[in-house]
Parts: sequence; C-alpha cells; structure tokens
Amino acid sequence: MLSIRTGFSVVAMSLMLACSFAGTVSAVIAGGDDKETGFTSLFDGKTLEGWSGDPAQFRVVEGAIVGGNLKEKIPHNFFLSSKEEYGDFELRLEFRLLGNDTNAGIQIRSRRIPDHHEMIGYQADLGQNYWGALYDESRRNKILASPKKEDIEKVLKREDWNSYRIRCEGKRIQLWINDLQTVDYTETDDKIELKGLIAVQIHGGPPGEAQYRNLRIQRLGK
Repeated sequence: MLSIRTGFSVVAMSLMLACSFAGTVSAVIAGGDDKETGFTSLFDGKTLEGWSGDPAQFRVVEGAIVGGNLKEKIPHNFFLSSKEEYGDFELRLEFRLLGNDTNAGIQIRSRRIPDHHEMIGYQADLGQNYWGALYDESRRNKILASPKKEDIEKVLKREDWNSYRIRCEGKRIQLWINDLQTVDYTETDDKIELKGLIAVQIHGGPPGEAQYRNLRIQRLGK
C-alpha cells in the first residue's frame, strides 16, 4: 500500500507530465517554433491596415494579400507598401503567382517616387526569369545578384505556395526561397540608403495575380 507522501508524489509527477505533454501538443498545433521567436506580424490576414496602395489593385482574399487580376491587362506596376520604415531586419512570408508570365516582387529599403506609381529601391524578385533575384528597382535598373536557374527550378512550386526569407543586415542582403539561398549580396555603393519601406508588387503586363500571406518581421540589432 502506498504511503500518503508517496501517493502525493505520484499524482504530482503525473500532473507535471500531463501539463508538459499538453504544452508540447499546443505548440505543435499552433506551429510553435523557436526560430520564430521575436517576429511580429505585418499583416492581420483580414484587412490592409498598416499598408498603403491602390485598393482597386490590392485586396484580401482568404487570408492573403492579392495584387492584380486574372481577367484584364495590368497597366503598370502597382505597390502596396508598409507605412513604417525598416533598416536591419529579417522578413518571412509566403507567396504564390497565378497566370501566364506573371511578374512580382517584394520591395525592401525602398521609397515611393513622389507623384508617380513607381517605387525606388531593392526588390526581392519573383516570376518569369527572375525568381529569387535581387533587382534594383527604378534606380540602377538591373539585377544585382541571382541564382542559377537549374537550382531554383528544383525547389520552386509553380502556382503553389512558396516561402521567401529576406534578411538585411548592414550592407548585406540575403534571400532564400523554400530554404534555398538564392542571393548573398553586399552593397558596394556608400550612397545607397539602407533603410526604407517594405512593399509587395504586382508588375504591369498580362493578367496575373501575386498573392502574399503570413508576412512577419524581426528587427535586427538595437
């Protein structure tokens, strides 16, 4: 027969194990991951609060920001930008492109050009022959770095959801698509600004949609 003290210890241990198991299950269900510690959401999944852009071109559908359409030609580039600026950070999100020859991207450390639809700054590119490349939008107008086509084709899921990881720290910019590092670029021009807005783009051209979801960010450094 168990003593009162022994019986109490067994019950206490059982409760501790049960709580530990429940916590583990909860973390798994919620997608808990130590690597996500310190990240905050940029998009609430329901509204475009905190963002600025043309409401005729950007909307929220089933928890995703959707730019463009699949019926009509897109007259020029459109951007939905953050209202807050970021310098050193890591940005994580998921994207999906629909349509033929759809082009899009994520602007980082960028600015809106006054009285114009364009933005100026770095772009983590998407679509056509630019998957995973780093492009300099409306500034040097060229690809600064890009992956090998055969490497990106091995991991890219066309017309399905893919992950994009963007890390800016000082003059260094790194990009990953589906955990494949596509860019590791260090800026050599001291005149290039290292702080600015984040934006999602739908490129002008044939009908197409750029979809973005689960946008979250972590500021780096102090």
